[in-house]
Amino acid sequence: MAYPGSFDHQSNVNPAQLTQLGQINGANDKRALYLKLFSGELFKGFQHNTIARDLVTKRTIKNGKSLQFIYTGRTTAEYHIPGQSILGNDQGAPPVAEKTVTIDDLLISSAFVYELDETLAHYELRGEISKKIGYALAEKYDKLIFRSIAKGARQASPVSKSNFAEPGGTQVRVGTTTNESDAYSATALVNAFYDAAAAMDEKGVSSQGRCAVLNPRQYYSLIQQTGENGLINRDAQGSALQSGQGVIEIAGIKIFKSMNIPFLSKYGVDYGGTTGEIEPGNLGDFVGNSIEDGRASVDGLNNNYGASTDFNTSCGLIFQKEAAAVVEAIGPQVQVTSGDVSVIYQGDVILGRLAMGADFLNPAAAVELYIGGTAPTAFGTTYPTNAT
Repeated sequence: MAYPGSFDHQSNVNPAQLTQLGQINGANDKRALYLKLFSGELFKGFQHNTIARDLVTKRTIKNGKSLQFIYTGRTTAEYHIPGQSILGNDQGAPPVAEKTVTIDDLLISSAFVYELDETLAHYELRGEISKKIGYALAEKYDKLIFRSIAKGARQASPVSKSNFAEPGGTQVRVGTTTNESDAYSATALVNAFYDAAAAMDEKGVSSQGRCAVLNPRQYYSLIQQTGENGLINRDAQGSALQSGQGVIEIAGIKIFKSMNIPFLSKYGVDYGGTTGEIEPGNLGDFVGNSIEDGRASVDGLNNNYGASTDFNTSCGLIFQKEAAAVVEAIGPQVQVTSGDVSVIYQGDVILGRLAMGADFLNPAAAVELYIGGTAPTAFGTTYPTNAT
């Protein structure tokens, strides 16, 4: 028996009698008014560290539009004839040539931050936007330098005087078939590395500062094979190896991975039809997109970085520091409006800017890896009308 005012544990409370503190006007979602807590994190998508800047020759200029690099070729040795004056060789050696790297137009990335949005938002906007702007500039920076290295690997030396031919760039085929899967073969890549190292040795390229940049899937393919071929030197084991830092060098060539090399006419991942690998899917526009037009005829470009069709079979780069040069007039920096401008527009523009140019320097120090029976051709002045 239940007494007045007592609580019967066997009775049920009617849900209609409950006070739903999270509902709007007692209807619909019973959690609608509850606070949505901000986790303090934003998905930053593709964040990459720019690596090319420290792997090539970098110069900074002021009060000029370009920078000149001077080449000197080999000279000759001869036996002295007794009684004959020594007035230098009769061939005008060593030959001298030049290479000019021009600054492209100002490269920018910007966003407008409305002051009211900042007031209402429960997370910090400006820092995140600044990071994304920095990533955009860094990606472009790497892409132009890597394309310049590939360009140099297809060129003859700027020193072209008769009887004084200097070595030019090198292209090494990966694999023996016409399948794109050769680009991911660890065995084929290791063989290509040794061919590239031998070629640079034979051309008198310094062994100091040699490095390679591969697509991530190529890089991890090498890691999986380190215990089998015994040819890859590494100083890391366990978790360091699994994190992608285990492969140190092949034939004295330090290896890096980047999504920004021109890989099979695309940036990111371009899977061959016979790779046997599981494609990740949902790649998005960034990963699967074609390389944008980098010809000198494009507004803003004063150097020729090629078009997507120039990299249809390109699948990796091996080079030494002298392979390419990047010239900066304005280093990467961020600017923010303030004062009257902020009052007029009730917000600020966050602007990242960069003024740089890149081109090959010493072709002998550049090696391009490619697949298929025919090596990619040098960049010309005429391009297909459908090149992108």
